[in-house]
Amino acid sequence: MNRRTTPQDGDPAHHAESLRSPDAIADRIVDAILAGRLAAGERLGEQSLADLFGVSRTLVREALSRLSARGMVQVRPRRGWFVIEPSAAEAKSAFDARLAIETGLVQMLPAPLQRPAIERLQRHVADEQRAIRDGDAARRSYLLGEFHVCLADCAGNPLLAEILKDLTARTTLIAALYQSGTDAARSCAEHAQIVAALEAGDHAAAAGLLREHLALIARELVEPPRADDPLQRLRAALQPQRRLFSDLIDPSQAPDASA
Repeated sequence: MNRRTTPQDGDPAHHAESLRSPDAIADRIVDAILAGRLAAGERLGEQSLADLFGVSRTLVREALSRLSARGMVQVRPRRGWFVIEPSAAEAKSAFDARLAIETGLVQMLPAPLQRPAIERLQRHVADEQRAIRDGDAARRSYLLGEFHVCLADCAGNPLLAEILKDLTARTTLIAALYQSGTDAARSCAEHAQIVAALEAGDHAAAAGLLREHLALIARELVEPPRADDPLQRLRAALQPQRRLFSDLIDPSQAPDASA
């Protein structure tokens, strides 16, 4: 049954309550992932989230369950909820899905985008440029990912925009785990080229630029080396350092920190 607008919808109390709904909590978590504020493998404590949002643990658990169905979090027995840690194979699948959806969406546009849609995309690119210039890493990360969601929305397909938001959040996590040498300025410039092609009504060129853009990001994914010894990193981290320990025993031998 479709939700109908009621007189209470304009009430501030009703609005505040809607911001604490399971869907709103889930969307806030996805936005934090897009902004790079939540990393892959990060624990999401039910009580901490309940305190943060001012809701019950039941509502938080419902929000996390919905995110689990969307492939954004997972529950580990006796440990709790965690942001997913995609494998390299899952990374490739996510980028392949984005490639198929986004290029298909652009190629199937029945007519050039209307001027308001083009201007919205141009404003988005300008916001990206401003975030890059200001060194605002979280906003930059969010906007670079959200561009693709905005593109689907401007193309008049809100359903695909919702799907792309989740896929983009997954690839944001993937990039943090596997991507090396990501160039935000380059990605922003490629977004501007895509918008310019759409403004010219050249959907084939826009789809081609989009394909190259996503393929370049996917090619930069590198599987991190896996040690044969699962304790190798921990062993290396805890390896005694003679100089350090001798300095602790005899502070007079410590190097001058101002050097």
